[in-house]
Order: sequence, then C-alpha cells, then structure tokens
Amino acid sequence: MRVDSLTSASGPTISWRAIECWGAGISLFVQAGAVLPLFLADADGALSDSARSILRVPCFPVYFFTIVILVRHFPQFILAIKRNFIVPLIIAAPFLSTLWSIDPTTSLRRAIGLLFCLLLSYVLAIRFTPRQLLFLLFATLGTCIVFSVVISVVSPSLATMPDGAMRGVFIHKNVLGWYASLTILVATAVLIDGTLGLRRTAFTLLAAALICLASSGSMTAIIATSVAYCLIGFYTLLQRSSSIGRVVIVLLFIQLSLGILISLHEFLVPALEALGKDATLTGRVPLWELVDRKISDRWMLGYGYQAFWTVTNPEATHIRLMLGWAAPHAHNGYRDILLSFGVMGMVPFSLMLPQAIRQGASLQCHDPQYGWLWLNVLTIMILVMNLTESIFFVQNDAIFILFAAAIIMFSLYAPVVSMNRSPPLQAPSHDLTSGLQIS
Repeated sequence: MRVDSLTSASGPTISWRAIECWGAGISLFVQAGAVLPLFLADADGALSDSARSILRVPCFPVYFFTIVILVRHFPQFILAIKRNFIVPLIIAAPFLSTLWSIDPTTSLRRAIGLLFCLLLSYVLAIRFTPRQLLFLLFATLGTCIVFSVVISVVSPSLATMPDGAMRGVFIHKNVLGWYASLTILVATAVLIDGTLGLRRTAFTLLAAALICLASSGSMTAIIATSVAYCLIGFYTLLQRSSSIGRVVIVLLFIQLSLGILISLHEFLVPALEALGKDATLTGRVPLWELVDRKISDRWMLGYGYQAFWTVTNPEATHIRLMLGWAAPHAHNGYRDILLSFGVMGMVPFSLMLPQAIRQGASLQCHDPQYGWLWLNVLTIMILVMNLTESIFFVQNDAIFILFAAAIIMFSLYAPVVSMNRSPPLQAPSHDLTSGLQIS
C-alpha cells in the first residue's frame, strides 16, 4: 500500500489515496475502543453516562471521513449495494424497529450509529483489496497489541482487571482477547502470504498477541483462535483440491462440525464439572434460559433495536436480579438479534450468511492471488465468537465493521471473478475499483 505525497508550488499536498489509507486505519483504531475508553472507565471496565458521551466525540470525524469517501466513489458504492440487497435491508431493520421498540429513542439513536459503521464497511470493501485490508489491520491491530504489552509493563495496575487478568489498552479482558485473536489471524496470514515482506514483524506481533491472548484468559477468544487455525487448513486444502474433491471436503467438514456441536451439547457441562470448571460458562447458561423465555414472548418482531437491555426495561432488570449480576447483553449474538428484531430480522441475516460463506469460498478457490484466505477465516471466527458474546449489530465496533466489510467484499467481487476466471482478476495498482463496472 503506497502513501503518496505530491509536491506543488504552494507546498506538499497529501493525495486522496493517503487520506483513504490513514483515515481507514485511524477509523478502525477509534472503533476498536482502545486507549481512550480505558482512561475513562472504572476499575472494573464500566463506563458512566458522561464517559460514553465523551467517547461519542471521536466518532464524528470517522463519520465525516466515511461520507466524504463514499461521495467521491458513489458509483462503486451503488454497485456494492446492487450486488447484495440483504445488507441494505439489514441496515434498514434497526430504523424500522423503532416503530415497535419499547424504547424508540434509544433504538433510533443507536441505529444512526450503526448506519455510519456499516457505511464504513462499504468504504473498506470498495477501496481496499483483501491483501491491502490485511496490511491495514496488521498495522492497526498490531499497534493496539503492542500498546497493550507496553502498558502492562509500564502501568500494570491500569492494564489489569481487578481479578488479575490482563486487559491492555481495552476496558475489559475479553475485548483484549478478541483483538488478540484477530491479530493472531492477521499475523499468521501475513506469514502465509509472504508478499508483504513483513515476516520478522509478523513473528514479533504474533508472539505479542499470543501473550495478550493467554494473559486475558478469554475462553471465547481462545476457542476462536483454535477454530481459525482449523479453518486455515480447511480453506487451503479446499483451494488445492479438484472440483469433486472440494465437494467431499465440504461434506466432511460439515459432518465434523455438526459432530463437534452435538458432542459439546451433550458432554460439555459434564466435562466442565469433572474438571472443576464453571459449568454455567460464567453465568451464561442460566442467562440464556431466561433470555429464551423473553424471546418467545415477542418472537415475531422483538423488542426493538438494542432496546431490551436498557436500564428502563423492567424485564431486563428482572433478569439481572434473578442472575445476581448485571448482564449487559445476552452474551450470544444470535439471541440478541432475536431480542432486537425477532424472526423477521433473523431470516434475512440467516439468508445472508450461507451466501457470503459460499462466495468467500469460491473466491478463495478461483482467485487466491487476491488474498481471500484470511477474510474467509475472519468471517467464520466472528460467527463462532457470537456463540458466547454479542458482537452482531453493535454500533461503533471494529469487529462488526470488519465482518460486514468481508460480506460486502465477497458479494462485490464474486460476480467479477465468476465471469473472468481466465485470466483471473488482477488488482489495479492505483484505482482498486476500476475493474468493477456498474452493470
């Protein structure tokens, strides 16, 4: 990725490409919630209302940058919308939910924040190739992880949770675990790719991310990392196989995945009890039982976008009193979708996922030189994370922004690759989207 600087009679001028690169990197850093929230949060990672108000301020330059870039590349933006109508439908769902939301003001305010986040996903999808986005994340997430290691040495009390787990430059150990897991994927992808010439840096960053992952103690992140390495092997094998071999590999992978899920459902709790671990998954199991009852009460449309867990909702307060701890969300992204939008919101989301996974796998098989491997793995990693955490449809969150960007990028490039498999689609050196024409 080249950052150009043009010199004129009036002095140095920064190119638009430089603005895009730096703007996207800074935007992801801000949306990752690193550094600033840590200094505004309480010792346990809680944020007061005043702190949340302060944290909204850095988001406005990100929103402005997003709008400017989309206006400059409006035809490519429209093309991305045309090639995947489900994403705009999902963007509209939070706004529509204000019509039946139990807290319309909160739903509308948060829907606006989500809108700008998804618009940033469009910017990443239309202005960067997978390999360029990989480099961008390598620099951005790498900075967060390095800062986390440094601050844990310089100020251990600030970088540590009350229970002794490391949180680095984030407000909670789980958040550090998530980004450490993503950094491990990114560093591994850089090592596998080999074209960026950053092998030594990648090894260093991989070691730092492993330290952060282990020190955070986040089981969700550890499981997601393990899944990522399994997926790297799966997609690599898929790419190198013939057409019939790919069918066999996919069927075997699906059967293996189903077998693991069934085994976990049957034997996870007894195994945890035998090992002396928390069989409730840190209170998640009783939480899910209570949440499922509330979902069944309003299964069609839900309670409105992110309206259920507001402090003014007596049903959420009742759940927290029964649990004995303040659950901020359902700790399951799929359940939170049902709480927000009901079945009417889950259906389009469920239709979008298989299509995105299929398109991503097709791109990996037929256009591997673009560097699609890590994006495929990232997508399924986030799906796995949402089994025990709530990341879907979270506004001002870098992980969901990347998840949406991957899905948009799959649908944007898949038709081009299917029509141009010989010769394969090549990435333009300056204008990344010159090969994507509106049809």
